[in-house]
Amino acid sequence: MATFELVGQIQDMQQTAAVTPRSYYREVVEHLRRDPVAICALAVLVLIVGSAVLAPWLTSLDPLEGNIVDRLLPIGSAGHVLGTDEQGRDILARLLFGGSLSLLAGIIPVLIATGIGTLIGAAAAYFGGLIEAVLMRVMDVSYAFPALLLAIGIAAALGAGVTSSIVAITIVLIPPVSRVALSATRQVVVQEYVEAARVAGASARQIIQYQLVPNIASPIFVYSSGLVGLAIISAAGLSFLGLGEAPPAPEWGAMLNNMRGSVYVAPVVVTLPGALIFVTSVAFNVLSDSLRDALDVRGV
Repeated sequence: MATFELVGQIQDMQQTAAVTPRSYYREVVEHLRRDPVAICALAVLVLIVGSAVLAPWLTSLDPLEGNIVDRLLPIGSAGHVLGTDEQGRDILARLLFGGSLSLLAGIIPVLIATGIGTLIGAAAAYFGGLIEAVLMRVMDVSYAFPALLLAIGIAAALGAGVTSSIVAITIVLIPPVSRVALSATRQVVVQEYVEAARVAGASARQIIQYQLVPNIASPIFVYSSGLVGLAIISAAGLSFLGLGEAPPAPEWGAMLNNMRGSVYVAPVVVTLPGALIFVTSVAFNVLSDSLRDALDVRGV
């Protein structure tokens, strides 16, 4: 009889969940709409991402084609709105086309690390005991090294390339995400609906997938969104060191490395890739803070 009562409680919770998230997420959206800082950050990110996606249609210039006669032209030059680099290549075209590489190198590692780290943290908190000890001690090994140095070591071992950068940054980001997932799961796993699902015969995989992960998604999402800016800076740093995409492919970090010798000749032009890295990172961090505040709304 108790089992049937618990099953009934699960059904009631599912029926409530079908209505509750609508009002909750409506409150979240309304909170974001009333936040001018979030709107500005989102507008900046839409502009940057849109420019990277639409790069072939926004400029007719080849980002790889240069003219040594036109090298290091200043901003506002005829035919080159943002000037040219040390090989006479158009800076605007390279920034637009390089945005896709820089954004992918920052976003993809966060997405992969979030998925893997969430599963590791949720499984460790749910099973506990030896499984938690083994999983989290493996994660703790990475904390013995500074994150950026670990990423550099992994990228160097794998060889230069955007794939190596993505793998290196992903490995570095998995442990902190798993820690957040572990903490969030510990707060959820003691709830009555988890015990109800367990008594009702749900498997560990079903409980983790349907009971734990959806209820820890919000804090993990907020934390992971804040990691995107860090990942973009890390990817740019690896490219600056020659461990990212190989020249002459346009990538913001690689552009900084290529033009650093011209900083005294054309300082404004040289700083443009760095400015984009900075603005993109700050926009992601600001949006992450706004999302955290918005998800704290209790509209139910």
